[in-house]
Amino acid sequence: MNENSNKRREWVKTAAIVFLSVLLVLTFFSNTIMNYSLPEVATQYVESGTITAKIRGSGIVESGDPYSVKLKTTSDSTASGTYDVESVEVRKGDTVQKGDVLCHISAGGSTALEEAKDALNRQILDYEIQILQGTVSDSVLDNAQSGNTSSMAVYQSRVLAKEQEIQTLKDELKEAEDTLAAWQEQSGYEVSTDKEKKKLDAAQSAYDEVADVVNAAKKEMDSWQEEIDANNRAIQDYEDNKLNADGTPAVTKEQYDAAIANNEILKRRIEDKKAEIADDEAKLPDLKKALDKAQKAYDNKADNTAADIEEEISDWTKEVELRRQKVEDAEEEKTQLVSDIVTELNWSDTLTELKENISELQGENVNGEVTAPIPGTIITVNVKSGEETPGDGILFEIQPEGKGYTMQFTVTNDQAKRLAVGDVAELVNSWRYDDVNVSLASIKPDPSNPSQNKMLTFDVEGSVTEGQSLSVSVGQKSANYDLIVPNSAIREDNNGKFILIVETKSTPLSNRYIATRVDVEVLASDDTRSAVSAALNGYEYVITTSTAPVEAGKQVRLANN
Repeated sequence: MNENSNKRREWVKTAAIVFLSVLLVLTFFSNTIMNYSLPEVATQYVESGTITAKIRGSGIVESGDPYSVKLKTTSDSTASGTYDVESVEVRKGDTVQKGDVLCHISAGGSTALEEAKDALNRQILDYEIQILQGTVSDSVLDNAQSGNTSSMAVYQSRVLAKEQEIQTLKDELKEAEDTLAAWQEQSGYEVSTDKEKKKLDAAQSAYDEVADVVNAAKKEMDSWQEEIDANNRAIQDYEDNKLNADGTPAVTKEQYDAAIANNEILKRRIEDKKAEIADDEAKLPDLKKALDKAQKAYDNKADNTAADIEEEISDWTKEVELRRQKVEDAEEEKTQLVSDIVTELNWSDTLTELKENISELQGENVNGEVTAPIPGTIITVNVKSGEETPGDGILFEIQPEGKGYTMQFTVTNDQAKRLAVGDVAELVNSWRYDDVNVSLASIKPDPSNPSQNKMLTFDVEGSVTEGQSLSVSVGQKSANYDLIVPNSAIREDNNGKFILIVETKSTPLSNRYIATRVDVEVLASDDTRSAVSAALNGYEYVITTSTAPVEAGKQVRLANN
């Protein structure tokens, strides 16, 4: 019993010692343990110094405005076909004067003439095949070969005449269809005029009703006009001072004034009445046509028997089909006419072009020598002795004497923002070059990566040759600044650009490091550093990189701790 009690006391004692030891370790090393959970940051002092905001790059010198030498005929036109090169007298880099022989070409014409004649014959054969196939009229090729094409106005008049013919045929077809429909309407019924008589009476009644209204109105207006005429005579007698036999005025002043006033009233009545019957008068022509049609139907029905009706239907059915076929034939003729006109114009243009090409080639000859048209330096040779060269190709390229060169290289969009057209570039190892000047001519998007890069093009003047590599620096001049930080330290958000510096706070057990935001204005930059304006003393630690995102006001761990 005592032995078990002693073992329990020993176990309690051991557990208490372990617990107190762990508590002691956590108390003294809590900061160290917590530090391992903080972002680790790399820092660098804010310093003073010099910023040289220059962009460096290399490029290959190219001709800025090369002169292309092509083969010329005796008529001073560009040659065609192919020609044999007998010998080449110059090499790339040679300096030539105007008139110097560059190469010798076999004199005479080229294979192009025979090829052009073959092309014309093949084209004519193709057109003849189309005519045999029936897709084109016979006269089209004759007109195209002879150049006997018409003006556009003539073509338009031919098409318009055909369209008018088609419209006339359509009108005749409509007339026949209406007549057939009228006869078909009578088919199958016992011959009687009752139906037509009722239609005739209704049409007559409708016409008479409107005509009576119009005629009554016109009679009323005629009576008013007679009154106006009488008043006008009285007005004229008064104005002429006409007297009665007894010497008294034929018309008194009161009668004269009354006549004038009455005329105004009567004229207004006439105008009102005209407006009142205008619609009725407009109806009369249509009502008269309806009446005439009903009368004609009545007369036809009265004069024809059932056998006559069937015979008329048969005759007019044939007439409708005949007229419909005429319309279809005319429309096909119009389609063919338009097709022939288009084909004729196209064929004429093609044949004229082929014939003109043959005419030009028949007069072509090539001199045996190709000479330099200007003084300068040979920068490209595209011919070899014993080989053929195309007549329209570029044989040589000459850098004109006194003309400049260009070079290019690519930079990032951010780098390009520091440059401006006209900036003078400095040659790297300038002591190796004699009298060479380089200036920025253009800044454009890089075709291979337009969203990220810019292509810089420089004008190069002086003692250089095409194909030579140059390394240059371009941009702002060097300047001294009090506050310089690494480019990696500069951050940006919606409130602008800023840096994070490390501030130290002392505690009883150790120091704590807090990231603090400082707003900055970037004054100048090079590829690695930027000069800034900010509320700094110049000896602060600025955060450049971190193992995790860092926010202002948060605790961090220094990389060397």
